[in-house]
Amino acid sequence: MHTLLAADAPTAGNAQLVLAAVLGIAAVVVLITVVKMHPFLALILGSAVLGLVASFGAAKTVDSFGKGVGSTVTSVGLLIALGAMIGGLLADSGGADEIVDTIVSRVREHALPWAMVGAAALIGLPLFFEIGVVLLVPVVLLVAARSQVPLMKVGIPALAGLSVLHGLVPPHPGPLVAISALKADLGLTLLYGIVIAIPTVIIAGPLLGNLISRHVHAEVPTALLPTRHLQTVGAGGGSADLGEPDEASARTATVGSPGEGEDTRFGRHRPAFGPVVATVLLPVVLMLARAVADLTLDDKSSLKSALDVVGNPIVALLAGVLVAMVTMGWAIGASRQDVSKSTGGALPPIAGILLIVAAGGGFKQVLVDSGVGNVVADTAKGSHLSVLVLGWLVAVGIRLATGSATVATITAAGIVSGLASSLSSSHLALLVLAIGSGSLFFSHVNDAGFWLVKEYFGMTVGETIKSWSVMETVISVVGLVGVLLLSVVV
Repeated sequence: MHTLLAADAPTAGNAQLVLAAVLGIAAVVVLITVVKMHPFLALILGSAVLGLVASFGAAKTVDSFGKGVGSTVTSVGLLIALGAMIGGLLADSGGADEIVDTIVSRVREHALPWAMVGAAALIGLPLFFEIGVVLLVPVVLLVAARSQVPLMKVGIPALAGLSVLHGLVPPHPGPLVAISALKADLGLTLLYGIVIAIPTVIIAGPLLGNLISRHVHAEVPTALLPTRHLQTVGAGGGSADLGEPDEASARTATVGSPGEGEDTRFGRHRPAFGPVVATVLLPVVLMLARAVADLTLDDKSSLKSALDVVGNPIVALLAGVLVAMVTMGWAIGASRQDVSKSTGGALPPIAGILLIVAAGGGFKQVLVDSGVGNVVADTAKGSHLSVLVLGWLVAVGIRLATGSATVATITAAGIVSGLASSLSSSHLALLVLAIGSGSLFFSHVNDAGFWLVKEYFGMTVGETIKSWSVMETVISVVGLVGVLLLSVVV
């Protein structure tokens, strides 16, 4: 009988445990894709199916699920909430517009795809993918219309920048959940994630966008063009001034969904580019500093002790929120009520995400406590299959079935968690990134992101598959290759 992570050993044999895992995952897939049930409820019922088939017992299943929910909310929920607050201030203050306009206004036409990658990377750090799309799409459409650059040539780089960060770089929900489930080091995962993200976004962004634009001739949907009155981009080989629109234009700029003229910004003016970028990068820099200190400094070093505190994810993100309240709130003339409304208003939209993540943590814990994780671990050891490849394959399968990158990450992390104890801290971080890469594989019609991109870019289903779906697959494969190459040297 295998040793369990839970206090009580399972009564089921290996075959029964595997069947329980398959049926539990199948229940989640069917409830989400066929019954159209919310993933939160689907994960709860899937956990019940798993526990029932595994003969784990109703009481133990409920206790295990509750333990998983609690630990996940504790380790992940706070970070998601703090990140959402920074994102809310970034959007409501016009800071996101300032980043995009400043970057795009200073490049020539041929460099616009690279500029969109930069804008997406900066905006994507504190924002969830869907919010990033809503903020970036108006600018992408405007740039394509004004510069006469093919829509896919600037659209794919922007989407790639957002998607890569969503799957590989904390503090996004997917990587955070995997880090929590596998007990990986967040700073190390962030460091390796950035190393892998850079070549991945270059290949899946500007390079792939140039290729896709030759085969997918999507036209800019004029009905979705923002109401911002800006000059032509790249006219005469130069760059127009997109950074400082006149007062009338600023008051009608879109800061929400494309095509809407209502201004939701506060303050007397938009925050300056430098303070916005510094604020967005602050939590990342603090967490990276902690990771570097752990690798290079002696344990007794006072500097390492200080960085361990300020680089703690909760402390780093809390510092980011407090600084954002100043740089993207009070410093631009926003009232205390406006800042409070912005930070508080960022929380209700993420309630669904938090519940899904929490229920996913519960599902993961039932997988582990019922003994499924150990069965998978023993099977993987017997087959000599790389744990990194195994994590990627499991995430790919669940992503294709459910369409949810978050569900794929949560479930895959739970399934391979039995292998975590045998891995070094570096390879644990790489396992998180392998799972994150697999969770992005081939987005199709069961993924809400697929329809979001299709509608915003005015494409057919076929065009969306040949552009967005291909891009997601390239990100997934290149990400795995990056993980495997990095595993050779760390």
